[in-house]
Amino acid sequence: MTIKDLKPSIVWNNFYSLTRCPRPSKHEEIVRKFLLDWAAERGIEAFADDTGNVIMRIPATPGYENLKTVVLQGHMDMVPQKNADVKHDFLKDPIETWVDGEWLRARGTTLGADDGLGVALAMSVAESPSVKHGPIEILVTYDEETGMTGASLLKPGVLKGDILINLDSESEGEFYVGCAGGLDAVATARYRRKNEPKRGYYCYSLAVKGCQGGHSGMDIILCRANANRLMARVLLPLLEKHGVKLVDLEGGTLRNAIPREAFATLYVPKKGVSGAKRAVTRIANALKDEYAATDPGLQVIFEPYVCAEGEVCEPGDCKYVEEEAAKRFVRCILACPDGVERMSDAMPGMVETSVNLAMVEIYRGKFSVVCLLRSSVDSAKAALAKRIESVFALAGINVKLSGGYSGWAPNASSEILAIMKKVYKSKFGEDPKVMAIHAGLECGILSGAYPHWDMVSMGPTLLSPHSPDERAFIPSVQKIWDFLQEVLVNIPAK
Repeated sequence: MTIKDLKPSIVWNNFYSLTRCPRPSKHEEIVRKFLLDWAAERGIEAFADDTGNVIMRIPATPGYENLKTVVLQGHMDMVPQKNADVKHDFLKDPIETWVDGEWLRARGTTLGADDGLGVALAMSVAESPSVKHGPIEILVTYDEETGMTGASLLKPGVLKGDILINLDSESEGEFYVGCAGGLDAVATARYRRKNEPKRGYYCYSLAVKGCQGGHSGMDIILCRANANRLMARVLLPLLEKHGVKLVDLEGGTLRNAIPREAFATLYVPKKGVSGAKRAVTRIANALKDEYAATDPGLQVIFEPYVCAEGEVCEPGDCKYVEEEAAKRFVRCILACPDGVERMSDAMPGMVETSVNLAMVEIYRGKFSVVCLLRSSVDSAKAALAKRIESVFALAGINVKLSGGYSGWAPNASSEILAIMKKVYKSKFGEDPKVMAIHAGLECGILSGAYPHWDMVSMGPTLLSPHSPDERAFIPSVQKIWDFLQEVLVNIPAK
């Protein structure tokens, strides 16, 4: 069985078309053109706004013209993550999918169901002659994953809708009516490099691999291992007690993905190799015990650095980080807040405040750490930012804060929420869960330009988005498709 055999075929065929379009964040040119061409082929009014969002307008089904206009919204970009041993160019290659029982997966990469399935659902409403609905607008934003840029730059007055249904949530049967705000914190510094040691050292590589990673909002509550933090735990004793010198370090690839891998290049004294190996083994065993439940595939690999020619390298052309600077940087990584800071009092079971120690780089004179902060409480987010600034300030390192946005506050009197709850109970015989999400949804930003919009977010069930383990629960797509059609028929009159 392949993706083309899945039901509902209209939704899966549209999603398949999106998997053919390379669409990592900030590189949406191909998928934007595809969406506009797709609409033109079907006689659907469509255009790209001044910033690059795609907007489509679909007239009401005859007899439904008096219903309020609904905006179906998703984002066109996807998170480009792959396993280290997978060859894939996200700027050129399509996503290859396979059916694993009741789940659809990709082959060693992210699937792009976040939010390709949401966009596919909206496309399917637009082209299906059997779906009854009032006036529809489709808003497909760009660069959601790395800054919500398209939503932030959407101008007031472009859309005429009254109700927004966001299709970017990841648990069928759950309606989201609030979300966390976010803030980026970037610490940067320069450092002096010293010439490589000529004698008495071997070149070694240190890798932390096999962490599960995941979405830094949705999955942060699972307390999975952060490869950057674990790398610091392994590396610091080597620098402090075993005379090891740090050449470079790199971990994590995206601000909103829990880092799965981190890599360092080291110079190890020949006389201290056995001691360094024992230290790494001891710490690695402790880490594997600590994270046995959340990250059973965790690996810490310490081995001679192998050159491209297949030979073990001696110190050569690479300078190393001055010893005290290296210790200072690694201590900052170890001390930087990471993970869940506080659970919500207002909504039990939901994270209120968290931070993802997302990306670390120490390379050729430049040190940088990128963190993504999230909170549904703006004051808590500000206090966490001040803590991070303080940690790095103690080491003389500057932190720049940017990209801040507030959360989306729940609307207890939402008309569309009441309709969706009623339809869900009638159709499936059970009540949906109504909740807020510890992640950034575009609803919060869009409400700034369109404060009158009545908004709810929903979507099919996805697991491990933002990681190569991303997968979509196939039966949930049929359920969402059936439910969405019923909701559109029950939209209130203008």
